[in-house]
Amino acid sequence: MCGIVGLLLKKSETRASLGQLVTPMLVCMGTRGPDSAGLAVYHELLGPGQTRYSLFAESPGFDWQSFHERFIHETGNEGSIRSIENHAMEISSIQVDRFKAWLRESHSDVNLVSVGSAIEIFKDEGPPDEIARRYHFTELNGSHAVGHTRMATESAVSPAHAHPYTAGRDFCLVHNGSLSNPYSIRRKLESRGIAFETDNDTEAGCRFLEWRMREGDTLEQAIATSFSELDGFFTFLMATADRMVLVRDAFACKPAVVAETDDYVAVASEFRSLAHLPRIKTANVFEPAPEQIYSWTL
Repeated sequence: MCGIVGLLLKKSETRASLGQLVTPMLVCMGTRGPDSAGLAVYHELLGPGQTRYSLFAESPGFDWQSFHERFIHETGNEGSIRSIENHAMEISSIQVDRFKAWLRESHSDVNLVSVGSAIEIFKDEGPPDEIARRYHFTELNGSHAVGHTRMATESAVSPAHAHPYTAGRDFCLVHNGSLSNPYSIRRKLESRGIAFETDNDTEAGCRFLEWRMREGDTLEQAIATSFSELDGFFTFLMATADRMVLVRDAFACKPAVVAETDDYVAVASEFRSLAHLPRIKTANVFEPAPEQIYSWTL
């Protein structure tokens, strides 16, 4: 079944409250997806040449400080790390390919979850309310966030299979639905040198859209192409460093509702996830039309 949520704050002075507003949205959708959950948060852009690396360790007691010290010693790069439980974010000027190579050689027990100047991703298995408490989601701040609660239907329950999925820099996607041709999409992309990390159908959709953008499409053009390339049912909620984008397939059988005010745009699978938001009674609330691309920019 799965639940999706998204929140974009239009005014910079409200961004300290992002976590307080989006956490109840995610927890409310826990009844649609009790297996695992995740949240992508977008912060202010880093300075030129700096990259955020979101990391996940399988061991609950992982020593992130030792990880950071080893990274500095073995790569010769400066950096800073912030960690909580199994999650950490390393900020450094090291090139992405070099960081990935170092991670494979030195820490195969640590997974790279996202890369970018703004994005930070948390995801884990377990009930969404427990994940929100474990990673202190209410304390998060930023401009926008995209989240997902998962009820596994076609692949394993694990942190790697949890949403959001990401590809490239600062791009992520959450999905309610199921694709019927993920393996043909996967073969097409693998023949072009694109590697996959899971057997989840959502990853095929995410990597397809990012590949089209890498080939020169805008996100809207990539989505338009996906209507003829991706077969199945989907409501996709996507985010980049400066915007949030929503689209439903031609049948629109997977639910979605949008609420917009002068202060925010909020998206969820069900209205009850939005009911706590400020001035929701005066918001413009609507159901997105099929195959129409909705995009909100900071």
